[in-house]
Amino acid sequence: MRIHRVFTDQALEPERNVVLAEGAAHYLSRVLRVAIGQQVVVFNGDGFDYSAEIDRLDRGALGVRVQSRLPARPESPLQINLVQAVSRGERMDLTLQKATELGVAGVQPLFSARTEVRLKGEKLLRRMEHWQKIVISACEQSGRARLPVLHAPAELEEWARSASATRRIVCLPGADRSLASMVDHSAVELLVGPEGGFDDRELEVLAQQGVVAAGLGPRILRTETAGAVAITILQALAGDLG
Repeated sequence: MRIHRVFTDQALEPERNVVLAEGAAHYLSRVLRVAIGQQVVVFNGDGFDYSAEIDRLDRGALGVRVQSRLPARPESPLQINLVQAVSRGERMDLTLQKATELGVAGVQPLFSARTEVRLKGEKLLRRMEHWQKIVISACEQSGRARLPVLHAPAELEEWARSASATRRIVCLPGADRSLASMVDHSAVELLVGPEGGFDDRELEVLAQQGVVAAGLGPRILRTETAGAVAITILQALAGDLG
């Protein structure tokens, strides 16, 4: 029988009783139809998995008894942060999902001149909550025991001008150098533009701030594809994909 794995934002340790939040409780009880005494795995982002047994299942509440701390799947040897221009709807969801599965350390959403999605106030808060759920779900599925950091969206020039000791690379069609030829750092920020690409002013700012352009092959990729491809190239060369 498959052992189901769910996230909780609570402290976890052996012999501790935990009542899971509504979302995880509904998923286990209503969707997966678990029963009292069934084994599950819970994690909270501290880098470990925890074996647990369901000991309470009533009126929508689901409780588990944590039994032991388990070693989790190893994290990537690379510290990759994906800096992604915000895309529409499911495209951004797909980007976050695949970046998480592939092992990024963090995601920095960006607004640029050609970004079609603009979010402020309550809309931004709701979208951040939604994106965080996408990240958590991807960690549950992929076996990651650490959540990548999801940063609040920033403006492109604000990000470009901010201080950073990490190598910064912008993925651009037609760039003189390929990303595969530039893997000489264990930490990198990968910048992916919006559907319409960056405008001339933005490209000038990026170049002035030392952001290096790299190509991802002979074909032009969609914004939701480019990030996953770039991460895969770096992870494969670093040996993370086996």
